[in-house]
Amino acid sequence: MDHTAELTRVSILGQEDIVVDNNLWGTYIVHDLLTNVPSATYILITDTNLHDKYVPSFEASFSEVNAQQKSNARLLIYPIPPGETSKSRATKADLEDWLLSDERDPPCDTKSVIIALGGGVIGDMIGFVAATFKRGIRFVQVPTSLLAMVDSSIGGKTAIDTPAGKNLIGAFWQPSKIYIDLNFLNTLPTREFINGMAEVIKTAAIWDEEEFERLESNASSVMAAIRTAPEAGDQRLSTVRSIIKSLVLGSVKVKAHVVSADEREGGLRNLLNFGHSIGHAYEGILTPQILHGECVSIGMVLEAALARHLGVLDGGAVARLAKCLSSYGLPTSSNDPIVRRRSANKHCTVNQLLSVMGSDKKNDGRKKRVVLLAGIGRTYEKQATVVSDRDIRVILSPAVIVEPSNTMPSNVSCTPPGSKSISNRALVLAALGKGECRIKNLLHSDDTEVMLNALVKLKGASFSWEESGQILVVKGNGGMLEAHGEELYLGNAGTASRFLATVTTLAACGTRDYSILTGNERMKKRPIGPLVETLQSNGAGIEFLEGKGSLPLKVKAGQGMKGGDINLAATISSQYVSSILMCAPYADKDVTLRLIGGKPISQLYIDMTTAMMASFGVHVRKSTTEEHTYHIPRGQYVNPP
Repeated sequence: MDHTAELTRVSILGQEDIVVDNNLWGTYIVHDLLTNVPSATYILITDTNLHDKYVPSFEASFSEVNAQQKSNARLLIYPIPPGETSKSRATKADLEDWLLSDERDPPCDTKSVIIALGGGVIGDMIGFVAATFKRGIRFVQVPTSLLAMVDSSIGGKTAIDTPAGKNLIGAFWQPSKIYIDLNFLNTLPTREFINGMAEVIKTAAIWDEEEFERLESNASSVMAAIRTAPEAGDQRLSTVRSIIKSLVLGSVKVKAHVVSADEREGGLRNLLNFGHSIGHAYEGILTPQILHGECVSIGMVLEAALARHLGVLDGGAVARLAKCLSSYGLPTSSNDPIVRRRSANKHCTVNQLLSVMGSDKKNDGRKKRVVLLAGIGRTYEKQATVVSDRDIRVILSPAVIVEPSNTMPSNVSCTPPGSKSISNRALVLAALGKGECRIKNLLHSDDTEVMLNALVKLKGASFSWEESGQILVVKGNGGMLEAHGEELYLGNAGTASRFLATVTTLAACGTRDYSILTGNERMKKRPIGPLVETLQSNGAGIEFLEGKGSLPLKVKAGQGMKGGDINLAATISSQYVSSILMCAPYADKDVTLRLIGGKPISQLYIDMTTAMMASFGVHVRKSTTEEHTYHIPRGQYVNPP
C-alpha cells in the first residue's frame, strides 16, 4: 500500500493511533514505523504458525524501505510456539532472557520497539514483556485474528495466565500504534473467524442496537464467505469486504471510545466484559478445546438470562441475542453438540463455575459483579453490577426446586411467559405466510430458538426485532422453502421436531435434494413414527436413518404432500395433528384430515391451531357429518399486519 494513501484511522486516548484498512502489512507499516515510531532496533515477535507466511515479506519490505530512507535500523525476529500455553511466565522469561542476551549486539535498550504480530496470545504476552522490559519500552500491535482486531489489541491490557486463572498477572501498557490489516482475515480459519464474531456481537449488544441489526441482517452473507477455504488472495472475502470492514470498524470505535473514557477500568470499561464473567468460568474449565469467543458466547446468553431473571431485561431480547449468536455459528449453551464433542463431554458443575468466577478481576472482594443488559444496545448500569451467588446459581443450574411458602403476600402480580405452543405455531404459520408479521411475547426457549434457526436455514423466513427485542418481525417467504445443505440439529426440542418433520416435506431442492432432521441422544429415542408414517402414506419422501420411529430423518425435497384423504389416529399427540393441519394448505390438493379411533387427545390444542390458521387467512372447516374430521383448502397464508 502507498504510505500516502488515505486510510481509515480511529482515535484513542487523544491520538489517531489505530489504522483499520487493507494491505497494511509490509511497506506501509515499515514506512510508518520508521517515520512515526523511530528506533535503532525493532523486534518482530510472532508465533511459528505465522512466521513463514508473513515474516519473509516483512523482512524484504523492511530492508527496502530502510535503504530508501538511509536508515541504520535493524530488525530482529523471535518466534514462539503457538497457543494459549505460550501465554505464561516461562515463555515471558525465555523472551526476556533472549532480549538481554549478549548475542544481541548492540543490546536492546529502552528505545527499542517490539512488533507483536499475531492473535490475542501474542498481543497480551508481548505487551506485558514491553511493559516490564527495562521498566517499559514501546510496542505496536499487528493483530492477525478477528478476536484480536476488535478486542485484545485495543486498550493496553497486557497479561499472562497462571494456574489460578487467566490474565491475573499483567499491566496496562498502551501500544504506540495498532495496525489492523483486514487482509489477514482472508487466511483466518473459519472457526477462528467465528470465534472473533463473539466479541463483535458483544460490543453491539452493549452499545449500539443499529449495529446489532446490521449484524443480524448480514449473517448469511458473512457466513457464506467465511465458510469458504482460507486463501492468501483477496477472493475469499471479496463479496463482503465492505461489510467486514464496517463491522470491525464499529467494534473498534466503541472500544476506543470506552478506553479513552476509562483507561484503567474504573467502571465504564467493565461493560466490555459482558459475557466474560460466566464465559471465563467456562473457559477456565474447557480450554483449550473450547475457544475464548465460544465460551463468551455461552456466557452472554447466560448473563442475559440472569438479567431477565433479575427483572431488568425482556425475554425477547434474550432470544434475539441467542438467535444472532447462533446465526454466526456460535454456541449458546454448554450442551451444544459441537461443544460436547470438542470437550469430550466434559462436565462443568455449578460449584466449579462459581469457584472460577470468584477470581474474576471485576469482583468487589467476594461479591461477584456481572454486566447486565437492559435491552439490545444498552446496559442496566454503566458498570458491572453486584449479583448474588444465589441468583447466578439459579441461571447456571439445569433445574431448580420450587417449594411452597406460607409467607407470601396475599396479593401477588405475576406476568407469565409466552406460550411455547403458541410461539412455535406462530413461527411456522408466519414463515409459511407471505409478507411481514409481528409477534409479541414470544417465548424464549430451546424449542423456539431451534425453530427460528431451522426456518432461516430452510429459507422459509427472515427475522428482525423491534422495540428492544420485544417484537419479532417475521418476513415469510410464502411457503417457498429450500432443502438445507447441512443437518438441522434440533437438540431435544420435541415440539420443533414434530412441526418441522412436516414443514421440511414442503422444501424444494436447494444445495441438496433432501434435508436431515436430527437431535441429541434423548431425541433419538422419542417417538415420531405415527406422524412420519402418515406423511409417507400421503406421498412425502421420508425415511428413518437409524432406529425406526425416531430421529434422525431424511426428508426428500420436492415431493411434498399429495393431499386428499389423510387418516391419523386420534389417540396420538395433538402436535402431530397440528403439524399436518398447518402444512395442509400447501399440499397438491385440498386435504380432508380424519382423526380415527376415539376422542382426540388435547382437543383444545387442535382448536387453537385452526383458530390461528384462520388469523393467517386459511379457514379450516370442521365436518358436520363426520366426527373429528377437518377439511383444509389449498391456499397460501397471508401474514396479518
